[in-house]
Amino acid sequence: MKRTVSTDEAPAAVGAYGQATTNGDLLFTAGQIALTPDGELRDDAPIAEQTELALDNLLTVVEEASADASDVLKTTVFLADIDDFEEMNGTYAAYFGAEPPARSAVQAGALPKGVGVEIEAVVAPE
Repeated sequence: MKRTVSTDEAPAAVGAYGQATTNGDLLFTAGQIALTPDGELRDDAPIAEQTELALDNLLTVVEEASADASDVLKTTVFLADIDDFEEMNGTYAAYFGAEPPARSAVQAGALPKGVGVEIEAVVAPE
């Protein structure tokens, strides 16, 4: 049975979607961007800072589902400019340790609210 996961500790959805959904076995998160939980958009911050905020938001939603970074199976990173990959990757690497999840990183034509990075995940909560 599908269940929606949400927390006030991460930004509210800015459209017709939930922060995450789960069927009890897998958790699928919505993409997280450089938006603070109180709604401050950080689209002008360097990509490293945008990546940090997006991952903080993502892991806050993951933790609401009683999981953590070690339970993340796969992420997808959407970049407004693929030339920001190295900067994003430097920040990203600090979040997942020696056994990072599988990942795709692609350049997107445009991202919500004009941000430089958006990150989503598939998680297997224990």
